[in-house]
Amino acid sequence: QVQLVESGGGLVQAGDSLRLSCTASGRTYSSFSMGWVRQTLGKEREFVAAISWFDSNLDYGDSVKDRFTISRDNSKNTLYLQMNNMKPEDTAVYYCAASGVIRPKYEYEYDYWGQGTQVTVSS
Repeated sequence: QVQLVESGGGLVQAGDSLRLSCTASGRTYSSFSMGWVRQTLGKEREFVAAISWFDSNLDYGDSVKDRFTISRDNSKNTLYLQMNNMKPEDTAVYYCAASGVIRPKYEYEYDYWGQGTQVTVSS
């Protein structure tokens, strides 16, 4: 079992930056691939970014490439998402998730989820 707690969400303006954090507890954090998934009210969850437990490979959703950066600090059991040049369409609840898959990109590949943190970008 892995418990995930996100933090760092809030209200920003278009063009601003924000960093989300996700702290994990429970089973060995470094043995999980970690990802960020977001959801807007009434829409399906959207893959944002993931980092592989196996080779630290980074994957990004098309809408956030070149603006968002995912990273992890295994010594602190913490996952980060640095979001730059934010846009109103980035507004969503952002979820941190853990997966045993080497390169998880789909919702069903994640085994554990945090409670989510709201990010709102005003125009």
